Amino acid sequence: MKSQFDPDKHRRRSIRLPGYDYTRPAAYFVTVCTRNRECLFGDVVDGEMRLNELGETVRACWHEIPDHFPHVGLDEFVIMPNHVHGILVIVETNVVGARHAVPLRQTQRTEQFGKPLAGSIPTIIRSFKSAVTKRINDLRGTAGITVWQRNYYEHVIRDE
Repeated sequence: MKSQFDPDKHRRRSIRLPGYDYTRPAAYFVTVCTRNRECLFGDVVDGEMRLNELGETVRACWHEIPDHFPHVGLDEFVIMPNHVHGILVIVETNVVGARHAVPLRQTQRTEQFGKPLAGSIPTIIRSFKSAVTKRINDLRGTAGITVWQRNYYEHVIRDE
């Protein structure tokens, strides 16, 4: 028997820093995992990660992030069989225009469910995950199949 949704018991809690402005110039260490920790992106052979076609797709999408978000720089990045680690650096936030259907001129300064904040880390990761999913599903001929687990892990890097 399937249990009913209980909003007090099944409330989804954010793992983001409460009230933190994720558009602030800073370095952010992020980890994104595949759905069910499925090993999709290649194999570790003799201690070295060997990317397959899906892993190369992830690499290409990661390197394209600054093309879509010019205020973001890329630092270290590694793809593992079932997850990705990377450092994104927001270097500027005073951009005018729109990116990925999210207007840049906004008064809200923190991400809220259903209200994406242009140029924020959550918006950047959402865009990255979406691009990877679309390309991988196109390669596999599996439209609508989820590639990533819900959410991602992030840490604001506060020192050198």
